[in-house]
Amino acid sequence: MSKQKQVVETLSDPRWAELIARDAQADGRFYYAVLTTGVYCRPSCGARLPRPENVRFFSSGQDAEQAGFRACLRCKPDQAKAASHTQLIAQLCRQIEIADTPPSLAQLAQFAQLSPSYLQRIFKAETGVSPKAYAAAHRGQKVRAHLASSASVTEAIYAAGYNSNGRFYEDANQLLGMTPKNFRARGSNTQIRFAVGECSLGAILVAASQRGVCAILMGDDPQALLLDLQARFLQAELIGGDTDFERLVAQVVGFVEMPQRGLDLPLDVRGTAFQQRVWQALQDIPAGATASYSDIAQRIGAPKSARAVAGACAANALAVAIPCHRVVRNDGGLSGYRWGIERKRALLEREAGVIRSDG
Repeated sequence: MSKQKQVVETLSDPRWAELIARDAQADGRFYYAVLTTGVYCRPSCGARLPRPENVRFFSSGQDAEQAGFRACLRCKPDQAKAASHTQLIAQLCRQIEIADTPPSLAQLAQFAQLSPSYLQRIFKAETGVSPKAYAAAHRGQKVRAHLASSASVTEAIYAAGYNSNGRFYEDANQLLGMTPKNFRARGSNTQIRFAVGECSLGAILVAASQRGVCAILMGDDPQALLLDLQARFLQAELIGGDTDFERLVAQVVGFVEMPQRGLDLPLDVRGTAFQQRVWQALQDIPAGATASYSDIAQRIGAPKSARAVAGACAANALAVAIPCHRVVRNDGGLSGYRWGIERKRALLEREAGVIRSDG
């Protein structure tokens, strides 16, 4: 491209006006690089304004680096990436959650003004799953909620955003671990004993069938935990635990507070064959150790199923007994946890402390 054409192209690009204005609101939306210096910057950088023929625009800092440019030492665009990514991914998660139908990767990339491949990378780095897997998990939550409250399966299907019964039934087994009919009727003719206790991480509900402990739920609101239990076992007879059952709760609380005690309980594990393979692999992770979603996928012999592993972790209803808190991102960072990132961090710190004190 000739110098004159490059000048015309740069001046006609709306990003040039934002660059001239040093618009801080444009930070994170795009970056500009200067051919003569080999440096890329944020739009708000206070460096000397470059000549338009020397400017190149990029949708991400990573794209600029791949093109051979280095980060500006003044505005430090590489250090700003983490914070801007967190905020952006939170916005994209919200877009997924409010959409009637899950947006495509291309639609999300257009909203974020990033390339689809780069968006896929940073989304997975922040959440531990891809946008598609996040959307599937959210839709699964909607389906379960509507199946619990709707008058019929058909009503629940359309309320959850499906446009046809056929598409829903294609996904039903993966979303629910069973047929919709069985999901709505699960717990029929079953007695579930439960009790709610308190630990340093908040409220904890323990429930058990005749087969074993079927739920360990954590949160801030005991009533919300009970509603969660009721939604899981719609037709079951829920019975408040007696003194003997409360000893079981105390055993679980004791494990949360002091992991060195161990937790050897009979479990009533309900899930798909794939979920149960994942959950068994989680139980094989020793206290004080962690594994990535990819590690677990390798261990169960399905190396390309890291996203499905993340979904199985999210579906786990047996906190601490099936230690999904020991699964982290590939870079070792904490990813999503059903009962909150801070609880996950606290559990890992306690287990690591036990290993250090025993070593």
